[in-house]
Amino acid sequence: MPPPAPDVRHPPWTIVAVAALTGAGGALLLLGALIDRGLQFGFDRAILLWARGGVAHGVPPGPAWLTQSVVDVTALGGPTVLVLVAALAAGLLIVQRHWLTLALVLGGTISGSIVVTLVKALVGRTRPTVTDHLVSVYNASFPSGHAANSACVYLTLALLLLQITEHRALRRYVLGAALLLVTAIGCSRVYLGVHWPSDVLAGWTFGGLWAVAWWSLGAALRLRIARRRTAA
Repeated sequence: MPPPAPDVRHPPWTIVAVAALTGAGGALLLLGALIDRGLQFGFDRAILLWARGGVAHGVPPGPAWLTQSVVDVTALGGPTVLVLVAALAAGLLIVQRHWLTLALVLGGTISGSIVVTLVKALVGRTRPTVTDHLVSVYNASFPSGHAANSACVYLTLALLLLQITEHRALRRYVLGAALLLVTAIGCSRVYLGVHWPSDVLAGWTFGGLWAVAWWSLGAALRLRIARRRTAA
């Protein structure tokens, strides 16, 4: 990134980062605490039934290939794929010697996954039984790990790559692709009947704020480095 002009005022990116981190963690913990105390959302059951054509049991409406496609999409938010994506991205950043971006990517994705795992254990929300599960699940429901972790990984990667990519069309493509992936993965969890819609919304909210926080931290650090180089 080119050094900023000395007379240009920039937002307090460090404060933005802290606020986003606090908001992400605070929102997740508050909503989890309310759910743990018995809070229910009317739209949860309605959306799950709507996704199955109003039928509580059996396969969802539509061709068989659609269900298999959704299963394939949901795998893009699973731990195996996300670890591979993060590792391959880290390898690319190492080859190109983008050390700051590498540290931010690893810090954002790993810490986000830890927070999601801890909140899942604390809240312990049971999986929905309104409709049949079309894939196997083993842990708690809130928040959706696929929704939250995919947002943490794909959005954090996209936003941080924007800081080292000057081509405007490429920047739009990377961000658009990340948003499409995160949206599709979250929706797939509801379609498959393994998450309440509120689990997915909470995961998206957390992951989005978490990604913005690390993007803001990256902006703050890059500005500081650029000012030091300008002053040298």
